[in-house]
Amino acid sequence: MIETCLQALPHGISLSCRTSGAKGRPVLMFLHGFPEAAFVWDGLLEHFARPENGGFRCIAPNLRGFEQSSAPAEAAAYRPKHLVQDIAALIALEGGQLECLVAHDWGGAVAWNLAAGQPALMKKLAIINSPHPGTFLRELQQSPAQQAASAYMNFLIRPDAEALLAEDDFRRLWEFFTHMGAADGPHAWLTDTVREQYREVWRRGLTGPCNYYRASPLRPPRPGPPHNDPAAAAVTIPREMLEIHLPTLVLWAMDDIALPAALLDGLEDYVPQMTLQRIAGATHWIVHEQPALVAAYLRDFLR
Repeated sequence: MIETCLQALPHGISLSCRTSGAKGRPVLMFLHGFPEAAFVWDGLLEHFARPENGGFRCIAPNLRGFEQSSAPAEAAAYRPKHLVQDIAALIALEGGQLECLVAHDWGGAVAWNLAAGQPALMKKLAIINSPHPGTFLRELQQSPAQQAASAYMNFLIRPDAEALLAEDDFRRLWEFFTHMGAADGPHAWLTDTVREQYREVWRRGLTGPCNYYRASPLRPPRPGPPHNDPAAAAVTIPREMLEIHLPTLVLWAMDDIALPAALLDGLEDYVPQMTLQRIAGATHWIVHEQPALVAAYLRDFLR
């Protein structure tokens, strides 16, 4: 049974959360990405709260800017340090150390940063199709294939992006899913019921979600004459902000058209305690496509 709450954090942000399981039990936290929301984890929240699956306390926050969580208007409020601060504060309110932090897409970007900077907040880390900042920066700087795959980011930083995304019943947002078989592939999952869950989230506002991209320099160069915005070309990240010294599970769906598998090359150099599972026939939306498989990999990793 999923419960919802609005959790006030000490620094003035509130996060709307979905929870299952008893307080006081070991905690699993789940972080969603773009253009999603905490509801995408409901199946896993229910699964891992059951006694036979560990009886965990499970919590999935809506990241700032999403659903009913606080949504500051300015893009600077979505820089990594603020996103990490939110999750660190939520972990403190949940008891201080997670059994595991599980994250996908933009949630994974937050999780990689948190695990590098504050590893004591979790015993383990599980990442699902979310590029490590070290390999992502390398590929954005050096790989034409990654630059092309990430070109959508430069659409999402346009000042009119949220208005364009809302047009025609969110047509462009549905394409993020349908271009990877969500409506008609072998693991089709985008039902009318699920579509309405997304509409409820998106109708609350898209400026916060777009601000994640506006606040981040990790995006490809824009075509045309040189801009004042050099994007990833101008970025360097200190080595100590890239190393993860925790047992880490990386699940990588190999048919992710936005995140080619070259992002896995050299990952073990940053994450020496990594267990990597490459999953054929799955896309960026593997949590929807094959939830039982994701649950099985997580269960084995948590044991």
